[in-house]
Amino acid sequence: MKILIVNASDINGGAARAAYRLHQSLLMKNVNSKMLVMDKASDDFSVLGPISKGEKVASKLRPIFDSIPIKFYKCKIQAPFSISWGESRKIIKTINELKPDVVHLHWINGGMIKIEDLPKINAPIVWSLHDNWAFTGGCHIMWNCESYKVNCGNCPILKSDKEKDLSRKVWNRKSSTFPKLPNMTIVGLSNWLNECSKSSSLLKGLPHINLPNPINTTTFKPFDKKKARELWSLPTNKKLVLFGASNATGDMNKGFKELSKALHKLMNENIELVVFGSSEPKKPQYFGSKTHYLGRLHDDVSLVALYSAADVMVVPSLQENLSNAIMESLSCSTPVVAFDIGGNSDLIKHKNNGYLAQPFDCSDLAKGIEWVLDNNRYSELCFNARDKVTREFDSKLVAEKYIQLYKEILNIG
Repeated sequence: MKILIVNASDINGGAARAAYRLHQSLLMKNVNSKMLVMDKASDDFSVLGPISKGEKVASKLRPIFDSIPIKFYKCKIQAPFSISWGESRKIIKTINELKPDVVHLHWINGGMIKIEDLPKINAPIVWSLHDNWAFTGGCHIMWNCESYKVNCGNCPILKSDKEKDLSRKVWNRKSSTFPKLPNMTIVGLSNWLNECSKSSSLLKGLPHINLPNPINTTTFKPFDKKKARELWSLPTNKKLVLFGASNATGDMNKGFKELSKALHKLMNENIELVVFGSSEPKKPQYFGSKTHYLGRLHDDVSLVALYSAADVMVVPSLQENLSNAIMESLSCSTPVVAFDIGGNSDLIKHKNNGYLAQPFDCSDLAKGIEWVLDNNRYSELCFNARDKVTREFDSKLVAEKYIQLYKEILNIG
């Protein structure tokens, strides 16, 4: 059984890391898996990416070209929006030349694959949804908009007052293309996203299954807290609140503003904030105590030590599918506080391994942080955190579920 995992990158970004982990998990199960990417950052020989200088330059230009039509929407909200209109014949040709039994798509934006080229893939398709893009007119984060259930237009992300705007045009292109893909199975990585996709006008007619991302729990495991803090030069006599993501303080969806408000409500000198994914800004905010900015991290070992150094992880995102950060933190036995939105309840059991705050209520977010830090059953929360991940998300268990899905699609007993 030959599986080809297709994603824009192999290790850059949350979707990339999740797709690459699935690829590694399948290899561990002796599945013939390869990964095809537009932007290769690793040196893994099983990951196929641009080889020539020309191909590498073209891959860098694709996202720029793909975003050109969006430039006409001057008031657009700073949230991702993809059109997927650039030519992708060469990538489709490569996919078909590899002759996989199943093509497993993940995040294919940034100009990687043109919408109209999807039916040209010869093998059955599995598509793991990492955000809303597949069933919307271009937005990756839909927030409260439910136009995807009918058709898009008057897009709030584009701040458009026209019904037949760019989002409607992208929706129409998908509406014309997706019926040509009867042999495609949709994977909702969280229960929430799976239900959204099933209720969408574009994908509701296709088979759906809810399967999570895998995580290697032998890599992401608890590390001695005192040693972890020494490695990161963090104080041993403070309660540490951890927050982080790619562009942690700059991406409005990551909720740094909401976290800031929550920490101002605590104003506890015994608490210090640790931020990864962003460097210290020119004018850093003061939360009543010291903040440690660690910049971007590039390896799992550093992440494991950091999760283990913290007393609580806070993920105040305004929308989440199945958060890598939450899963990683729990796997390292560090409880998590987050808003009760999206797929967060798939990972966090309220007051069992963390705290689910009322959506966007910063007072309740602060209450959750305090509840974890001052909990006299803290060691039990830590145990429950890891137990949840090892029972439901361990790479060995999840890989078996994906293998079973592939077999069902290929009618293999």
